[in-house]
Amino acid sequence: MAIPKLVIFDCDGVLVDTENLANRRLAEWLTAAGFATTFEYCRKHFSGRSMVSVQQEIEGTTKARLGADFVERWNAGLPDLFSHGVEAIPYVRDFIDKVRASGIAYCVASSARVSKMYITLGQTGLLPLFEHAMFSSTMVSRGKPFPDLFLHAAKTMGCAPADCIVIEDSVAGTEAGIAAGMRVFSYYADPLSDRDGLAAAGGILFDDMRELAGLVPIR
Repeated sequence: MAIPKLVIFDCDGVLVDTENLANRRLAEWLTAAGFATTFEYCRKHFSGRSMVSVQQEIEGTTKARLGADFVERWNAGLPDLFSHGVEAIPYVRDFIDKVRASGIAYCVASSARVSKMYITLGQTGLLPLFEHAMFSSTMVSRGKPFPDLFLHAAKTMGCAPADCIVIEDSVAGTEAGIAAGMRVFSYYADPLSDRDGLAAAGGILFDDMRELAGLVPIR
């Protein structure tokens, strides 16, 4: 396996542990809006997705209506939701340090807005490592599972897709990376991770960030 020229990190679930907090609130909001659901369902089906795509799917397939201001209300509530309880994914900082020491370029590409990444990465002390290159689905026309975001990140960073690897934890993100023509390493340490879905999407599975240095040729 060739040494990559760019490592693209997803944010939520890969760098920071936010998925449980976010999906518990999402389940509450969706149920209140008439789409009766559970935390477990949201965790499996909506992790790694932008709120725009979640709203489009629900309103396109059910009678539930989330409101024209749903996305704005969601984003307005994030500072409070993530004001405490957000931690870095165990051992991810060690892997980032190894990537940096090897001289390989890296960035973060998330379905979330950049403003949200500033909150969550800021809470965990990882923000200074990524401020140089932060990409959001708001920068492209189609979010994950489409490849647009990863292709945009690669182009901006000056790397061909085949020279990039993606670190993901969601099925949608894994599908996006594969569709972009990149190698994808899919993290499934969370008990609620869709391991079978990640494998079916084409990800190289791992459940401990300490494994990554052995899986990814960075030296």
